[in-house]
Amino acid sequence: MLFTKCIHPQILGTLGKLGHGSWILLSDGGYPHLTATPRDAEKVYLNLAQGVLTVSEVLEVLKETVPIEEAGVMTPPDGSMQPVFEEYKRILPDIPFNYIPQFSFYEQAQKSNVGLVIATGDMRNYANLLIKVGFIRHPAGRGSY
Repeated sequence: MLFTKCIHPQILGTLGKLGHGSWILLSDGGYPHLTATPRDAEKVYLNLAQGVLTVSEVLEVLKETVPIEEAGVMTPPDGSMQPVFEEYKRILPDIPFNYIPQFSFYEQAQKSNVGLVIATGDMRNYANLLIKVGFIRHPAGRGSY
């Protein structure tokens, strides 16, 4: 039995293979999962139906499963802030956020350091999120991967 909320074997297995500096893409239901992600990234399709599951729901579980160092959200061409961004910042209050223009986001999400792609059924506009795996800080000040 696991202590983490995450019990998805494919996600857990992939997280165990990622390390500090690896990235995870949490994508909405409209994201081009086959053409705008690295070919070698592990892809997990949780998009069963519209609205099931959302990026926020997956993020709530991942934040208790893996250390997160930073995050990046996809911004529309006009650069407007989307309501979903505030929700992500509420879930990750102490994490720095980068606002990445749409086509630059696609480029970053295709880099080889993106090791896990989780497709959701989130139908909110620009709900795509990149999170960077951090490292565990021990109370004695020693870092551990």
